[in-house]
Amino acid sequence: MEERIKVLEKDLTLEKPLGDMRKILRANIIDSTNDIWTSIQVIFEQTELIKVAIEAIKKTKEKLGDKLEEENQLIDFFNSRNRYQLDELEIEDRATTIIEINKFLTKRNLILNLEKRCQSIQADIDSCMLKYGILREKGLPSPLVIHDKLMT
Repeated sequence: MEERIKVLEKDLTLEKPLGDMRKILRANIIDSTNDIWTSIQVIFEQTELIKVAIEAIKKTKEKLGDKLEEENQLIDFFNSRNRYQLDELEIEDRATTIIEINKFLTKRNLILNLEKRCQSIQADIDSCMLKYGILREKGLPSPLVIHDKLMT
């Protein structure tokens, strides 16, 4: 009889229904955040790819050097000389030489544009992570990172 009274008292205090509601709410919150975790995982992957891209950009910029003015002067020089003057300098094909210099300038411009794009993406990621940090402070469950992999 005493056991039955204790069970009835628990039912009256709503302990079991409240516990069940907590479980349901927690499950709903976890389900609704799955999309967020997927997006955050993409952000982590983008961050890693940007790091790789920035390293490649640095290496390429080191190889190319910073002689933009010199390349432009070379093109002007080749364009202002006639065939005989170029023959004296042992330059056989003006067009091919100018094309090679233009390829070099195009590569430099592509690298600079890629660098700007990486910086822009990184700024977007930083902004998103700042907003995500605010949500975490307000109680959004935090993802678990194990071996550089995001776990949900």
